[in-house]
Amino acid sequence: NAGNITAYWKGYKEYSAPFESETAGTLPAVSTKTPQMWGFQAAGAAPFVAGHPILEPDTIATAIRIGNPASWDGAIAARDESGGFIDAVTDEQILDAHRWLSAREGVFVEPGSAAGVAGLLKKHAAGEVPTGKTIVITVTGHGLKDPQWALRTEDGSEVQPVKVSNDVVTVAAELGLEEK
Repeated sequence: NAGNITAYWKGYKEYSAPFESETAGTLPAVSTKTPQMWGFQAAGAAPFVAGHPILEPDTIATAIRIGNPASWDGAIAARDESGGFIDAVTDEQILDAHRWLSAREGVFVEPGSAAGVAGLLKKHAAGEVPTGKTIVITVTGHGLKDPQWALRTEDGSEVQPVKVSNDVVTVAAELGLEEK
């Protein structure tokens, strides 16, 4: 519903503005600048990218399968006021990022939360990530929200269980953890 980008932008703006306290008077801003907001939508549910509501949004990322976001104006303001952008990523890019986060970082998210990582990887591959910048990706949804995607291989087939004897050496060997 575009609530996250809207709420984050509101917070960043408040953090960078002086605060009026009834007891302490005017307190200085905590930050002197705000970030550029980058948003990524699933390609099958990307109304900001399309410029109009999507009547039948279609994506495996259930958390962002929203064709007409309730926070439309707030998300557009976050994008425009920050000098950012909103782009789309495919379900395949989302699932690649989902697997990458789990395998490389040990972070288990639901597919909608992997969209930001998918977007960053897409922009990096296109040479569109500025060098020397700090980039923060907020992931909010745990992988147990949509666990079926963690139980599929890269080609989309279901992961098949492997039976091994219950001794540590055999289990370690099956997992590729044996000493070399």
